[in-house]
Amino acid sequence: MEGFLPPQWCLLWYAFALPFVALGAWRIKRSIESGEASKWMVATAAAFIFVLSALKMPSVTGSCSHPTGTGVAVVLYGPSVTAFLSVIVLLFQALLLAHGGITTLGANTASMGIIGPFAGFVVFKALRKFGVGFAASTFATACIADWVTYVVTSFQLALAFPAGAGGFAGVLHSAALFLGIFAVTQVPLAIAEGILAAALLKYLLKLGVEDVRRIAEKEVVAA
Repeated sequence: MEGFLPPQWCLLWYAFALPFVALGAWRIKRSIESGEASKWMVATAAAFIFVLSALKMPSVTGSCSHPTGTGVAVVLYGPSVTAFLSVIVLLFQALLLAHGGITTLGANTASMGIIGPFAGFVVFKALRKFGVGFAASTFATACIADWVTYVVTSFQLALAFPAGAGGFAGVLHSAALFLGIFAVTQVPLAIAEGILAAALLKYLLKLGVEDVRRIAEKEVVAA
């Protein structure tokens, strides 16, 4: 939310996120123009992120948790496109739903749109390489992307607000506290998100949607 992170951390996370967002915008434009991605499926992936990440649920100590919804975009289009879709979603939520904020947009994009999805993408590639089914790989991708997002968020908060006198030990102590808070709700939420993402892509594959069929038959997507 606005004003929560110190200004220097807001700027740092913006600087980190912007190159990935720019790369994602270029990749999705190229993919649509070349016919590798359909506009309506890109919109579906973005809508999945928007709807799931808008489902704020109470957590302990007054905080809130929510699914990230990035698993579908990661599987279909890779992490850089997911970063671009995520920043659009986060911007709309900040402006229209008072969820997140403009000052924290860089930090939220870094955790939910970049680092979490990249971890999920690595898992998806590894599982498919070893012959794991498409639905099971999608489930694992969505879960990992969600969990890593909140691990990163915990460290983002810990770096800005270290415990005690600060330093490395203070950061680790704060991170452990934040992880404990988020884990209460985020572990089951990520599992539910994984089930939903796998079910959606399995259904779209059954319908013969080209974007899904292409990935189900070919495990490698450009990062």
